[in-house]
Amino acid sequence: METRYDRARLLLERADKAVDGEVFTHDGTDYRRVITEADRKLLRHGDAVPTRVIEESSGQIIHIGTEEETAFWEWAAVETLRHSGVRVEELIELTHLSVRQYQRANGEAIALLVIAPSKTDRERVIPMSAELFHVIASIIRRHTRTGRPIPLVSRYDPHDKEWSAPMPFLFQRQNGTTPAVFCTGTIQEMISRRGQALAEAHPGFRGLKFTPHDFRRIFATELVNSGLPIHIGAALLGHLNIQTTRGYVAVFDEDVVRHYQEHLHHRRQVRPEGEYRDTTEQEWGSSRSTSTDARSNSARADGLTAPLVSMSMPR
Repeated sequence: METRYDRARLLLERADKAVDGEVFTHDGTDYRRVITEADRKLLRHGDAVPTRVIEESSGQIIHIGTEEETAFWEWAAVETLRHSGVRVEELIELTHLSVRQYQRANGEAIALLVIAPSKTDRERVIPMSAELFHVIASIIRRHTRTGRPIPLVSRYDPHDKEWSAPMPFLFQRQNGTTPAVFCTGTIQEMISRRGQALAEAHPGFRGLKFTPHDFRRIFATELVNSGLPIHIGAALLGHLNIQTTRGYVAVFDEDVVRHYQEHLHHRRQVRPEGEYRDTTEQEWGSSRSTSTDARSNSARADGLTAPLVSMSMPR
């Protein structure tokens, strides 16, 4: 996603600097800038015109301004979903006012993303990672690049069947001459389009359908599998019931073993020396002899052999 957006962005920057008919090379491909008579008329009136180029080898006209716009919003939507775990409804409700700053006692400033009440009817706050802050800052810079503030737009809520007050929504773009907030269906179409492109390049992904909610599940799984307590994950996701968070999480056996072993090691380090001992060979032998049949039956059934894990036993 990021590579595709960067390529379109850099090509647009190069094309905007070229004059009509100028041929230039970008990323190993030759392009020629095209400015039509209709474009010239608009330019004389001070109006913006779409940036177009012709790919010299194929003769194809590329509306690079439109391609860059599409690539940016696809990247911004996926990255925000991936790094925040928000619902798609919460994504499109983000505004400039959602970005806050928290000053810690040690003077460190933490960027926060405030999520408006949604399913839980409770506001929640997500401390932004550097990756998430980069995306949000990129969206704000895009809206304010002309020196004007983010446009105030009303958004129609199909669930409540009412229009919101005018707000500086982050996920908005020009619809003709009028700015409009993205709808959930548009975000889904973006992700589906990228999923199809991924399947064309990598056949192993054929038949898979990606949804905005998949990124929420991935976010939850990464939180828990990286060692974050599940009740903290529940707070970040806006779950009132921790069992809801458990349903999102795919915790693998190896992760369970690894994290528990790290916990045992840490506990052993902070406890008095001599309080813990290693498992003896005799104890391992006894354990093996009493459980061999059960493990063998299980291994035959699953086609797997369960590895033994070294343990430390308290005295």
